Amino acid sequence: MKKGQRYFTRFIVLIIFCFSVLADYAKAGQPSFTLEAVMSAPHTSQLTVSPRGVKAAWVLQVSGKKSIWLAEAPGFSARMLVSYDQDDGQSISDLQFTPDGEALVYVYGSSFNPTSCPRPPDQTIKLLELKSGKETELVKGASPLVSPDGRKLLYVRGGEPWVIALDGSFSARRLFQARGRSGSFKWSPDSRKVLFVSGREAHSFIGVYDLEKDSISWILPDVYRDISPVWSPDGRRVAFLRLPPGKEKEKPLSRRSDVPFSIWVAEVESGRGKKILQLEKGGGFAQTYAANPLVWAEGDWLVFYSEHTGWMHLYSVSVETGRVLALSSGKFEVEQMQLSPDGKTVFFNSNSGDINRRHIWKVPVSGGRAEPVTGGKGVEWSPAVSADGQVLFFVQSTAKRPGLPAAMDLRKREVQTLIKIESVAPDFPAGKLVEPDQVIFEARDGLLVHGQLFLPAGLKPETKVPAVIFMHGGPIRQMYPAWHQSPYYHNCYAFNQYLAACGYIVLSVNFRCGIGYGAAFREAPGQGPEGASEYQDILAAAEYLKGHPNVDGIKIGLWGGSYGGYLTALGLARNSDIFAAGVDFHGVHDWAMRGRRRDGGGWGIYEEQQKLAYESSPVADVARWTSPVLFVHGDDDRNVEFIQTTDLVARLLEIGKAPVETLVFPDDVHSFLLHGNWVRAFKAARDFFDRHLKGARASL
Repeated sequence: MKKGQRYFTRFIVLIIFCFSVLADYAKAGQPSFTLEAVMSAPHTSQLTVSPRGVKAAWVLQVSGKKSIWLAEAPGFSARMLVSYDQDDGQSISDLQFTPDGEALVYVYGSSFNPTSCPRPPDQTIKLLELKSGKETELVKGASPLVSPDGRKLLYVRGGEPWVIALDGSFSARRLFQARGRSGSFKWSPDSRKVLFVSGREAHSFIGVYDLEKDSISWILPDVYRDISPVWSPDGRRVAFLRLPPGKEKEKPLSRRSDVPFSIWVAEVESGRGKKILQLEKGGGFAQTYAANPLVWAEGDWLVFYSEHTGWMHLYSVSVETGRVLALSSGKFEVEQMQLSPDGKTVFFNSNSGDINRRHIWKVPVSGGRAEPVTGGKGVEWSPAVSADGQVLFFVQSTAKRPGLPAAMDLRKREVQTLIKIESVAPDFPAGKLVEPDQVIFEARDGLLVHGQLFLPAGLKPETKVPAVIFMHGGPIRQMYPAWHQSPYYHNCYAFNQYLAACGYIVLSVNFRCGIGYGAAFREAPGQGPEGASEYQDILAAAEYLKGHPNVDGIKIGLWGGSYGGYLTALGLARNSDIFAAGVDFHGVHDWAMRGRRRDGGGWGIYEEQQKLAYESSPVADVARWTSPVLFVHGDDDRNVEFIQTTDLVARLLEIGKAPVETLVFPDDVHSFLLHGNWVRAFKAARDFFDRHLKGARASL
């Protein structure tokens, strides 16, 4: 063979080899399922049980379509009661049974208009009869509450309480007017009175409205913040939590565990009351995060939350003696709790023995050892016990299956999933998802940080691929190695699975400031506008990925929403040398601006904190920012103002060092209400990462 022919042959072989490598690379980056398929994962919410019989109802959302479902004993064969087939951003909320268990009341609609409809729909309260399927529009309003006798419906209209007769005996009328902001309404057991909280700037009162007398009485009014009132079972007394008086400028209680609090009980008729318990710390977050921070149980026991040990736990206190019992204890946290119908047992979910998951436990109100009810590799939430006390309903997810309603026979401990996923989401790729590995790595200051590592299926030992770090929002959140109960993080988990299917290694980081690891972790010093101490956890995550044998260390990206958007922007501003690209969903970019515009910004950012808040923000280091970024934001965001994005984009464009891309959703909100907008955002994010971390645009 001549010399020229040999060179030509070698050239052809080299070309074939290069095409082969590129083909393998392209094939490795093509997911085995579509984004639409994994985003069709059903989301279950508002699981509720009937006061009579053994029935459960819930709301299911699939690809933006909402429906209400029912399952009842003995077979618990689930059936759909009503469906809304439009991805219109409107919601089904406040789902509840009537006292006889024969109908459901709910609200359809919201105060948002993400479709930019010229005539936005009103929030409408509806009554759905279970046997006939007949549906009646009762009234325009929100926050419905059916009276125990089943005859009246209290609801909120224009920020005030209204009432209407369910039997049509009287039309809608304003219940009462009171100075301040009225809320936390609760019917008395005899349906003749309404308990409520009147919020008045830096203090609040507990009020009782008497329907027959048309009068309001105040329960032990003082300078304090009185919250979370509950009726005694006989309706003669009221218990409530008392927090310290408010100051003009202070850090929100929801970010503290050192707040002293007391529990009080008062007689409704006489107004006389007494302090049952005083704790010098442990309040604040424990009284604002929980859905029901105080409940009146059987035998004059009150059940409440406290963090005075440094961990969120449940306690009961005797109204008669003041004796306090710890219903849970240890280095774990209780999140949701529900009383059994007889008021003798508390069912709760916690991460006891499984720090990165949630399982359901039970414990007697009068004290005793807590017992596990569920376990394994799943995550369980929303415990609710049937009226006969024999069936526990809950929602359960796994790494590969989103949360679906389940029923457990408490005598046999047998679990039945009430919906088959293939019946509601036939294209959902459960068998193609990966199970994230639980990992722990150390930050520079020695703090141990937990995360979930998503590895692409079939990843070969010698293969190097790009990686992406995901950071949740809040920051009072915790991600699991399973589908999440929050609709927002349900969607984020879906996208992390999709990125792994596209050939990325994804590390989801439970950075300091989050929940699940104790009050000291959640209240880490120097966090956010006070110094961004949690950013070192993100740097530690990058170091962990660089040490992973399959990670291409120069191709590490960032993505997250809200607080995760803040950390994404912070990483790109401070360390474009480490982070090659980032997708920022509605992040906070200037803490000082947030403090000025929003009366402390929900963090207590006032004049004396402005300088440090600015230095803790991405805008402080914008001149060093060179990595490409994609900003995604809805302009009706009422959590993080849209100007946080416009301001940062303007700064970046003026400097001109970093490639900037934007995706804006007119009239959508912080937690995008339109399923289609989530899909658009994630498609844009995947395309962005493919171009900047893989160097080639992928086919969507």
